[in-house]
Amino acid sequence: MFNLEFVKSRRNSKQIKLQHMANALGFKNASTYMKYENGEYSFKANHLPVLATELECEISDFFNIKVAKTAIGKDTKSA
Repeated sequence: MFNLEFVKSRRNSKQIKLQHMANALGFKNASTYMKYENGEYSFKANHLPVLATELECEISDFFNIKVAKTAIGKDTKSA
């Protein structure tokens, strides 16, 4: 799952303006970028390296990693 809250908080903590992010991603204006950051539009795969560079993070930081718990059960067959 893509973590939009991470993107927004990271941008704010680095004091990067919306227009700067818009320019880096090739958008015309800040409001277009804001629609991506707010989840109205989805970031595309080609946006991720640019986001990571601008936000000084790893691409993997954009994703919530959920690992499914698995149970290894014993064979319960009766002889």
